[in-house]
Amino acid sequence: MEVNRLDFYIGLSLAVSSSVFIGGSFILKKKGLLRLASKGSMRAGQGGYAYLKEWLWWAGLISMGTGEAANFAAYAFAPATLVTPLGALSVLVSAVLSSYFLNERLNVHGKIGCLLCVLGSTVMVIHAPQEEEVASLSAMAEKLKDPGFIVFAVCVVGSSLVLIFAVAPRFGQKNVLVYILICSVIGSLSVSCVKGLGIGIKELFAGTAVLKEPLFWSLVICLVICVSVQISYLNKALDIYNTSIVTPIYYVFFTTSVMACSAILFKEWLSMTTDGVVGTISGFLTIILGIFLIHAFKDITFSWDSLPLYLRKGPQGFPWGQQPYVAVPSHDNQVVDESKSIREGGSKAGWGTHQRVP
Repeated sequence: MEVNRLDFYIGLSLAVSSSVFIGGSFILKKKGLLRLASKGSMRAGQGGYAYLKEWLWWAGLISMGTGEAANFAAYAFAPATLVTPLGALSVLVSAVLSSYFLNERLNVHGKIGCLLCVLGSTVMVIHAPQEEEVASLSAMAEKLKDPGFIVFAVCVVGSSLVLIFAVAPRFGQKNVLVYILICSVIGSLSVSCVKGLGIGIKELFAGTAVLKEPLFWSLVICLVICVSVQISYLNKALDIYNTSIVTPIYYVFFTTSVMACSAILFKEWLSMTTDGVVGTISGFLTIILGIFLIHAFKDITFSWDSLPLYLRKGPQGFPWGQQPYVAVPSHDNQVVDESKSIREGGSKAGWGTHQRVP
């Protein structure tokens, strides 16, 4: 149990450090691109490759590679139910660092969103399963033979093919969910492959001859195919739709798919108490809310300094200068009022005519 607990904290540390490296990589790359733009070099969006000579861009690339490697290793030590949702911390790191190094203002909504991400991640860490559910490739092979996972994998592959060949050509450029659904459902299988490969590499360093195992290379091939599909359709989504829309929706669908796959394949949820399940789901929903606040309201100018302006009373004594509440009249009341007005108008008209008659 102590070994499993140690592995849990190793995986947790790797997942958190992965988010820090990946979040920081965006800042370094952006810094490098801004330096090139200030020098008048051709920008990457215009087809230029001057960033290859910028050391800040390379530092960002190395930082991202380090983060992805740490994330890959985290799956070998900690449950996917814990590692995948913690990827939201990279959004938090990127948002905080951009306000300091890129002069991108983080408004009140963003700060509250960052706080919610931290709280949600903390709740998930506290309630995540700490037992190591799969410790060897042979155990992984037994898990993959489970009828429940086979049905899940068939449904994932079948639905992905339908989305790719039937839905995407017609609705891909009209609905953001099409491309994101393809990335998300395929991503659940890619995380399972990463988990298996992480366990295999862990055994390799322990002296086990895993390179002779067909399952190891099958997982490598499956991972390459899944990641290729993910990258292709995620790039299509980012090219067509706004990043602030794609990022939170992709995080929600991808994480939900991974948690569902993990529950079916590794059955992590069976070792959890009711409090643990409720806590994990609550933490995940809190992270979703935080991600939404960071992205949905990032272009709104709202700060603590401007808050009194929204709370200050207007000249007529009502907040924000609004008029007092007046009930909207119903249709029947409108008809009655109109009829009454017509009658009164007619009476006044008749009275006026009577007065003019000599």
